[in-house]
Amino acid sequence: MTIAAILGHQDRDVITVDGTMKVSAVVQLLAERRIGAVPVVRDGTVDGIISERDILYRLAREGAAILDRQASEVMTTPAITVTSDLPIMSALGLMTKRRIRHLPVVQDDRLIGFVSIGDLVKIRIDRIEAEAVAMRDYIQNA
Repeated sequence: MTIAAILGHQDRDVITVDGTMKVSAVVQLLAERRIGAVPVVRDGTVDGIISERDILYRLAREGAAILDRQASEVMTTPAITVTSDLPIMSALGLMTKRRIRHLPVVQDDRLIGFVSIGDLVKIRIDRIEAEAVAMRDYIQNA
């Protein structure tokens, strides 16, 4: 199973921000949408990601003044991106190794989706549960 399977179940509209957006506006967006990160996009290309962690770490180091800065000054760059044909287990491994929770999905360097570790874990658990049900049915009918 690949990232494409997750994208098939998601709303196609990916929430993004522009690099010139103020960090305070990004914080408001994250809170309103109850999300942990957004890709920073310019002309359809991912420039970086700004996450709760990025904001929190900068707040701790530099104080509230970062809220007046642009997203491009606080984002993590370059963003680690994947393509939709990447197997889910490979994506989970990448996220674990790099200690990240979100992956922009690109095709020809253009953003086509955004997946979180929660998305990957959910689909993996759903698959395991479906296999368990199939196994029980097989055993009961054998």
